[in-house]
Amino acid sequence: MNLSKPNSNDATLTFNRSKSVVPMSGLCSRCIDGCRGNCEVFRSTFRGREVIYPGPFGQVTAGADKDYPVDYSHLNIQGYALGANGLPEGVEAGPDTAVFPAVNTETEYGWDIKVKMKAPIFTGALGSTEIARKNWEHFAIGAAISGVTLVCGENVCGIDPGLELNSSNKITKSPEMDRRVEVYKRYHSGYGELLVQMNVEDTRLGVAEYVIDKHGLQTIELKWGQGAKCIGGEIKVPSLERAQELKKRGYIVTPDPTDPVVQAAYKEGAIKEFERHSRLGFVSEEGFLAEVERLRKLGFKRITLKTGAYSLRELAMAIKWGAKAKIDLLTIDGAPGGTGMSPWRMMEEWGIPSIYIHSAAYDFCSKLTAKGEKVPDIAFAGGFSSEDGVFKALAMGAPFVKAVCMGRALMIPGMVGKNIAEWMSKNDLPKTVSVYGSTVEEIFVNYEAVKDIVGNEEIKNIPLGAIGIFSYSDKIKVGLQQLMAGCRCFNLKAITRKELMSLTDECTKVTGIPYVMDAYRAEAEAILNS
Repeated sequence: MNLSKPNSNDATLTFNRSKSVVPMSGLCSRCIDGCRGNCEVFRSTFRGREVIYPGPFGQVTAGADKDYPVDYSHLNIQGYALGANGLPEGVEAGPDTAVFPAVNTETEYGWDIKVKMKAPIFTGALGSTEIARKNWEHFAIGAAISGVTLVCGENVCGIDPGLELNSSNKITKSPEMDRRVEVYKRYHSGYGELLVQMNVEDTRLGVAEYVIDKHGLQTIELKWGQGAKCIGGEIKVPSLERAQELKKRGYIVTPDPTDPVVQAAYKEGAIKEFERHSRLGFVSEEGFLAEVERLRKLGFKRITLKTGAYSLRELAMAIKWGAKAKIDLLTIDGAPGGTGMSPWRMMEEWGIPSIYIHSAAYDFCSKLTAKGEKVPDIAFAGGFSSEDGVFKALAMGAPFVKAVCMGRALMIPGMVGKNIAEWMSKNDLPKTVSVYGSTVEEIFVNYEAVKDIVGNEEIKNIPLGAIGIFSYSDKIKVGLQQLMAGCRCFNLKAITRKELMSLTDECTKVTGIPYVMDAYRAEAEAILNS
């Protein structure tokens, strides 16, 4: 049995002709000379490297669908019939006080200076992809009014058409970055913050200096990697001139837009797009600590780090060096990834899967803590989309994990809300939406709640994608309250690993969470023998 699905997937707009497929290769068991397609080998025959990526570019977010031997669905959540932990001081537990709406879902992260969030979720990095650019108002306003952190990803300045550089090749003006920061700030109300990520090119261009000098941002995020890919970020550009411009700015652009052969192929219409890639980062303990110190001297009050599904060695480096540097948040992203434009087979086959790397992260944090070392606050990422996943991640990493980073799941409501607005303008609402009504007030269950936050006049300026993100965040919050109440955990600090049980022996081996028939066995036996 192949845990993956090679050679055909909706992400790459490919499919097998035959229902009978060789598990290892994904090739049809009977490949016919004269087949009209459309498996990946078929398309690669004439489109070559284009088939590496999901498509169509700028219109999709793609998430890998490999079935791993163990994942978070192999954990179940415990429920109890007595007790109540985490109620406010002085409140006596009982049926009238231990109700699920009383559960406090607020969280905070930071080494010394804390950032509070209304719910323990925040966005993945929304960087230089077309999806992030064209939906930014929806994402940014939605995160701000929801009271959660928003991550502005890498390369935003580097691909900005309006970018201006000085003689030292440092940023003096970036209208796109300005727009992104200002939109979030306009609706920020004290919960969450805007994190701007930096990779190799961002550091060289002086992104940190620009965002602190121009916008006074207090936090910056260093980027080691992500769960989607083991190379730098990439986008596609359809214009030869644009590809040449990005190469001049220092990016890797393939195929080479300065190559006469490539230019000829573009002119003939064979090459229709170019790939812009970021460079691989190279980390060392000395270099990492020096960079954190440099950023602090620039004036940043908080430094965070995002790392990917690398080997256990790199995971240990991130936790240990992060502890030495006293970083404020370490986000650990596991495979499989979900992103706007990463190599599809890399998303499917690269990296340590989420539950495995998160289990190792808990183990490593515990070992350092046992030695008397303080570790950074942790966030887990890698395929979460619902309140049960958030709860499991918080419990899996307790007490170190403070929040869950959500990529595609927090983007989709923004896109759906935007599309509802477009469908309404054309009087073309699908039945999936029109069943609830024909006006914004009827369709969006949280419209009045958002209006109460921003005011009767300002609600006119709130895009429907932002209301969508607010509604989705509210769903996560309420669902989490219900799960937490069932576990008698009335704030996030009350959640422990004992709230989980493994459904298989293999899951127990990976996570250290007791098998379902062993969890609470000793307590049960004590009752029976009393």
